[in-house]
Amino acid sequence: MSNPIADPLVEVVDSNANSPLVHIDSSLEGVEVVTINRPERKNAFDAELISALHEAFETLRGAEGVRVVLIRGAGSIFSAGADLEWMRDAADYTEAENRDDAYEMAKMLKSLWDLPALTVAMVQGGAYGGGAGLAAACDIALATADARFSFSEVRLGLIAATISPYVVAAVGPRTARALFATGKVFGADYAERIGLITEVADDAQAMAARAEKIVDEIMACGPEAVAASKRLVGDIVGRHIDRALMEDTARRIAAARVSPEGQEGVRAFLERRKPSWAQQG
Repeated sequence: MSNPIADPLVEVVDSNANSPLVHIDSSLEGVEVVTINRPERKNAFDAELISALHEAFETLRGAEGVRVVLIRGAGSIFSAGADLEWMRDAADYTEAENRDDAYEMAKMLKSLWDLPALTVAMVQGGAYGGGAGLAAACDIALATADARFSFSEVRLGLIAATISPYVVAAVGPRTARALFATGKVFGADYAERIGLITEVADDAQAMAARAEKIVDEIMACGPEAVAASKRLVGDIVGRHIDRALMEDTARRIAAARVSPEGQEGVRAFLERRKPSWAQQG
């Protein structure tokens, strides 16, 4: 059986959830591999691709049994950012039309951010502009050692606006200001050092092996607990540690302890067996 994590994209299914621009492989139980399938344009974003990605993420959010979502780009590069033709068209839009157009990108990124499953970007070759923002919106971002990154919008007189919440969350405000203001190109090692990338692998094969390891790790975790953990971080970040926050966190762990998943997990641990959600074998 082929491995959709490591194998190159060989077929595109044309359906509601799988447009020619975005391919979803569901052949591994609990794992969805989302491939941006526009290699002839270096997987650059245009309105159609953004819409297809948004539809894919919304579909996965409503699907049962999804525990890991891996995102990659077909071909040699994850994403080159904005498509030139798309940018050329937008230059003639009114401000209102540009606002509506940009909001579609914002919606797509938020739909990725809101996925309850663990999300993993697999950045091969490079991620520029919106492509780097897409990686920042994932819970984990892997990259090959030769990958390059840039927020080059300022060189066009533009700003990295819709991706900014996710990039700032990943690298912090000071580093984001420097990267957004200079548009500098930087490598995978620096991206890892500042937090844009979680781990760097020697090559695509090593990155695929690490992604497979992450899948194995997440399958040992309660799916409801994973989703609740993601919500927890989003809900407490920036909050003052006061009685309200303390009571909120206590309420959350209490609810987890009495939940069916929490009860099963603790009992499995005490009985020295795998919990029901863990893959057997």
